[in-house]
Amino acid sequence: MPSVRRLSHEFLERQGLTTVFGNPGSNELPFLAELPAGFRYVLGLHEGAVVGMADGYAQATGRPVLVNLHAASGSGNAMGALTNAVASRTPLVIVAGQQVRSAVGPEANLSNVDAPALMRPLVGWAAEPACAQDVPRALAQAVFEAQLQRRPTYLSVPYDDWAADAGDNALAVLDRRVGRASVPDGEQGRRLAEQVASARRPALVLGGDIDSAGLFDDAVRLAERLGGPVWAAPSQFRLPFPNRHPLFRGVLPAGIAPVSEAFEGHDLVLVLGAPVFRYHEHLPGRYLPGGTRLIQVTEDASAAARAPMGEALVADPGAVIGLLLKLLDGREAPAGAFRPAPEPPTGEGSRLHPEQVFAALRDELPEDTAYVVESTSTNASWWRQMDLRRSGSYYFPAAGGLGFGLPGAVGVAMGQPGRPVVGVIGDGSANYGITALWTAAQHRIPLTVVLLRNGTYGALRWFGGLLGVPDAPGLDIPGLDFTRIAEGYGVRARHVGDAEELRAALAERPDHPRLLQVDTALTTPS
Repeated sequence: MPSVRRLSHEFLERQGLTTVFGNPGSNELPFLAELPAGFRYVLGLHEGAVVGMADGYAQATGRPVLVNLHAASGSGNAMGALTNAVASRTPLVIVAGQQVRSAVGPEANLSNVDAPALMRPLVGWAAEPACAQDVPRALAQAVFEAQLQRRPTYLSVPYDDWAADAGDNALAVLDRRVGRASVPDGEQGRRLAEQVASARRPALVLGGDIDSAGLFDDAVRLAERLGGPVWAAPSQFRLPFPNRHPLFRGVLPAGIAPVSEAFEGHDLVLVLGAPVFRYHEHLPGRYLPGGTRLIQVTEDASAAARAPMGEALVADPGAVIGLLLKLLDGREAPAGAFRPAPEPPTGEGSRLHPEQVFAALRDELPEDTAYVVESTSTNASWWRQMDLRRSGSYYFPAAGGLGFGLPGAVGVAMGQPGRPVVGVIGDGSANYGITALWTAAQHRIPLTVVLLRNGTYGALRWFGGLLGVPDAPGLDIPGLDFTRIAEGYGVRARHVGDAEELRAALAERPDHPRLLQVDTALTTPS
């Protein structure tokens, strides 16, 4: 009979999980032994960067990806980055090493005592098999749970299990397939269609799941049939709709009162592929205006169950969009051109205004460029200047956890090698995932990183004003030269001095990673 390791490798190969993002420790080496020739191991220098890269890669490919972490210490290092993957519903399959079984009880060094509990409640499923022969089945469950729940899963495996005999029944796991179909039944579909068709002033709210599921263009068709305004859901991590489309009203503010104000005058709000809602700033008020009904359609049963208001249907948003497009067939699409971007303001002295930087990105880079953005203080400037009309154009840390940007950009570029990818990273957040530059250099990924350096945590300064804390310490980060840091990791870098130099640099198309450092004026997120 094959060993647990061999059988597990074959299962992973059949499932297409042959790219492994990891940072190994001693407990993980027995799993990594004898990897088949078709596997690719992507080394990250810190577990947070490992998860960030895997998150970007899985989002870009639309497929689950395997992550290999070390026991409690490595898993703990990864948990900050894992919050973003949970919020974006990214199907990561995390396999972590554990001490040999006989050493876990006495808590020998590198034991992960109660390993599943360490990762809960973040992950959708966590386990440690009760015996070596159950490892292949548990690994399959980890993969299928990630696929079905669209959420990371975690499997801790004692490292002496990998060499054990898998047993006669374990071979059955190789041919396993698990599918899911969640189409509204006849009555559900009829009721939803009637509610939408009878609405006098419908509004549409689209979540990141729309883009993740490849429904970007279908959502545009639906919006144009409805003819009403379209918002992106609060705390947006993917762009589900062209941001300069005449029907687009932007990203909903992440507060109860302003969301309610935005819906004033609408009798129906249809929310597709988003929680209701991921609020951030504490701005209390009524959830909805008087006379407004809300219907949420999501595949995430937990999001449907925890919503504080409205009606929810747990179903595939794609199936619902298809149903509504048939119902609304023949309606006129709204006339009107895409809105042009305004002229960007200029910075003072040697500092560019962030809008100058984003206008250069918009003008000089191909229309299909994918942007991984982690510069929170420039959020308002970003949306004023960018013109994004294609699926998969925008990625943002879904839970707001810093450290996704640089690793995520590396992962997206690896997942879509034929598409231009740019990381737009603030100097505050860059430090959380800086080691991803080494991985980009080692794999010679044609990635451009535009590093916005303003010398401070700009978003925190803005929050200080909101919260009445103008004198908080630790908000400035002077003295950082990311060109020297990048070069130390093997990435070519330059300090760009003005807008024309930036535009000229962006017009180049290098076949290697590079970093462009730009000094920018301080702005606020809104």
